[in-house]
Amino acid sequence: MSAETPAADGQFTLRRQQFRAWRGTRPFWAGLFVLLSGLPIAYFPYANLRIGHLTLAMATTAGAGSLIIGVLLVVLGVSLWFQKHVRVFAGVAAILLALVSIPVSNLGGFLVGFFLALVGGAMAVAWAPGPRPAGQLAGHAATGTGEHPDATGHDTTVHQPVDGVDEPNDLSGTNPANGANGRHSAG
Repeated sequence: MSAETPAADGQFTLRRQQFRAWRGTRPFWAGLFVLLSGLPIAYFPYANLRIGHLTLAMATTAGAGSLIIGVLLVVLGVSLWFQKHVRVFAGVAAILLALVSIPVSNLGGFLVGFFLALVGGAMAVAWAPGPRPAGQLAGHAATGTGEHPDATGHDTTVHQPVDGVDEPNDLSGTNPANGANGRHSAG
């Protein structure tokens, strides 16, 4: 097989489209910025900078705090990728950790990690899932309960009334329209 094989090009295109679809359903860039913000915050307090024969040690007494803040930011960034429902918590936590990193870890990794965490946290809080593509909505409508196709919504399991039927569709027997108030429904 050569590098110019059309199957290899199709495979790359397929993987790229799959990644693009995965990336579009979560706050990917917010997670990337938060993840990258943890690296300078955790690295700079332990770094030794050599300028000729001069060694500049940037170790601080709060080196452990810097390491903890950096690791927490990396974990928050990864959790934004794989647990998109924690986006508000992770975004607020990233902003708070960025603010704490200013006095603890060399001005928040010389302001690089600080600004990355602020931008990533703000993006995570502001991110909202987009509308589902039309193909997914049709797929949900096809998987019904075997009843009338309009009897269920895509995000609820409660039966909705079907056109032409005026009866209440509460089957629990505790609906006031059925003449019961819930006190005698146990048996």
